[in-house]
Amino acid sequence: MNIGFFIVGGIIFAVYMGLTLWNIYDSSRKNKQENYPDKH
Repeated sequence: MNIGFFIVGGIIFAVYMGLTLWNIYDSSRKNKQENYPDKH
């Protein structure tokens, strides 16, 4: 197999994981803000 496939796959996977973790973090932050509006 060509090394380019692994590089492109790794980049796509890294972007996917980054967006997934950001989504979890962002929804957790919004959830805390909705439950405790006085605390930021």
